[in-house]
Amino acid sequence: MIRKRTNQEQREAFEELQQRKKRKLENARDRQSLDEDGKTRSRKRRKNKNRKNVRRRGRAKPHKVGLTLVTIQAIVSMLCVGMLHIIGIIPLKYMLIIGGILLLLLGLTLFTQLNRKKKAIGGKILSVVLIMVISVGTYYIGKANGALDKITGGNYKIDNMVVAVLKDDPAKDIKDTENYTFGVQYKMGRTDMEAAIQMVSEELGKDITVVEYQDLQEQAEALHDKKVDAIIYNEGYTDNISESFAGYKKSVRIIYEHKIKKELASTSVDTSIQDPFSVYISGIDVYGDIEQTSRSDVNIIATVNPKTHQILLVTTPRDYYVPIPGISGGENDKLTHAGNYGVDVSMKTLEELYQVEIPFYARINFTSLIDIVDHLGGVDVYSEYAFTTSKNSEHVMDVQQGINHFNGEEALAFSRERENVPGGDNQRGKNQQAVITAMIKKMISPQMLMKANSIIDDVSGNVETNMSQEQIQSLIKTQLSKGGSWNIYSVAAEGTGGKDICYSAASSGPLYVTYPDETSVANIEDLINRVEQGLLKDQKSQSKRKNRETLDEPRVSFYNVSDI
Repeated sequence: MIRKRTNQEQREAFEELQQRKKRKLENARDRQSLDEDGKTRSRKRRKNKNRKNVRRRGRAKPHKVGLTLVTIQAIVSMLCVGMLHIIGIIPLKYMLIIGGILLLLLGLTLFTQLNRKKKAIGGKILSVVLIMVISVGTYYIGKANGALDKITGGNYKIDNMVVAVLKDDPAKDIKDTENYTFGVQYKMGRTDMEAAIQMVSEELGKDITVVEYQDLQEQAEALHDKKVDAIIYNEGYTDNISESFAGYKKSVRIIYEHKIKKELASTSVDTSIQDPFSVYISGIDVYGDIEQTSRSDVNIIATVNPKTHQILLVTTPRDYYVPIPGISGGENDKLTHAGNYGVDVSMKTLEELYQVEIPFYARINFTSLIDIVDHLGGVDVYSEYAFTTSKNSEHVMDVQQGINHFNGEEALAFSRERENVPGGDNQRGKNQQAVITAMIKKMISPQMLMKANSIIDDVSGNVETNMSQEQIQSLIKTQLSKGGSWNIYSVAAEGTGGKDICYSAASSGPLYVTYPDETSVANIEDLINRVEQGLLKDQKSQSKRKNRETLDEPRVSFYNVSDI
């Protein structure tokens, strides 16, 4: 039997039901709130994580770029130091200074990239600029090293064999000379002449007809008199022909040329530059290719004693009447003509004249003299006389007695002038000495030695020497390291002018020559020996007082012949 619940019980049951519903609803709300809070917190966590990642990525990117730039900067800095080491002219103390500066700059740029709180844009820009500057510097150092290699180790000459016809001849090139008769001579080089004849025959596809003459002058006269249609000769001998054949250059045309390259016998690879040595400075009478055979119009022996810091410059007149060893068979000729047979022949001629060993030579032409002086910023040259250069010097200018500042063109004109100066060719030799002395003075200054690479690079095509690259590097390095003053002495061989038969131009009749003064030659031989042995004492001279050096230059003393 089911008992009915009382009203009281019903009310209690109802209230309990309502309480359960209420608790259930509250529990549901709590669960929903918890879920929402969890999702919110999760979203916040993800958001915060993303923000951190963005910040990290933002810092990591510039940091990575900066470190990459620093690495590149380190590499180019090491390459620069390595190239400076290879070129070998920078003393150790300067290498350490340069290396220290590069290391300091590297440390500075690296420090800017280690600061994570900043983007270090300035450090990156600095690093880029340094990379560019160091890279360009390294490039030019390497380029200069190649240029130094180009001018050194010279041991060959170039003979340019040419075919010349009269200016009004109808032949335009060698193909138009098929039926021509060619004038030749073998006295000035049989081997070269035979090679040239062979080349012309090959060009024409047949053996050519030749007529042999005694020397260059007879060749030129035969062409002028139309006894032959063309002549074959070494272009370097053109000035020889012009000495006795007035107007030759203007009366002919060159229609063919063949260059012959030959090795020279002279070498100096084992000669130390730490001990006294002599250098033959040859100024050749041409523009253009330095290797081309030509007369030597400037003939200077520079005897250098690195231990006593003394240099003796000996000038020998171009017309000095002397035998040419191995060529003239004991017959006399002009010294300038020896250059036609090669720089080694000129060296042997001077070695026998002064009884001195000359292991080195340096050849410069008109082009190189202009370039060198201009790259030096001009030179201060002492002139014994006031004069105006002639048109033959190719630059008319007024020269004052005393110090003159010359650019390249002016220095060349001063060196070439012999018409408007007392003593003619003898004074020209002294003026050439003055220019060489001024160039040496400026070259051995620290400012110029530090620019040696760029200067060598710019004039490499117009200078030639048989000194090795290592020997030149050692000379520059020693002077930069030790410094010190140099005393430069100058002396010119003397003689008497006259006319006589010259071996290289026998058929032309007597030419102007300078007969050597034997006492002068003997005195010069003694001076060379004294410089080599370190026995020449320094003396004061008037010209030294007139050529005062600036404080930042090595002290250089200049001496007249009478002072020695």
